[in-house]
Amino acid sequence: MALEDKKTFSIIRLKSAFKYAFQGIKYASTVEKNFKIHLLCAVLVLFVSAFLGLQAVEWLFIIISIFGVMALELINSAIERVVDLSTTEIHPLAKQAKDLAAAAVLVYAIMAVIIGIIILGPKLIQLIFNH
Repeated sequence: MALEDKKTFSIIRLKSAFKYAFQGIKYASTVEKNFKIHLLCAVLVLFVSAFLGLQAVEWLFIIISIFGVMALELINSAIERVVDLSTTEIHPLAKQAKDLAAAAVLVYAIMAVIIGIIILGPKLIQLIFNH
């Protein structure tokens, strides 16, 4: 395929790109244990957020937190696959790459939990103690 062909817009290529992306999400949601955990937590947080009636700006922080964790988990899984594909040996750099990718997910997930506590915590406490 010529370079010019790759640069031109094609609805078929666009549809293929979305198809492959959705296949990745489907794969992660059925196979990846950590992604399933993040998905379950996301559903719970969305349910609680809807129940508590968040303001628009609160929803923005919740949505950014949820999708950020999930996106990083997908990247982490991709990095793990690439590292596993590149070597069958236990190599210190391979371990570091995997550990660093996992650490990125952990750091973002901690931030997401903190945001959840800041936004949802006071509302849940008020709901519990005012009833």
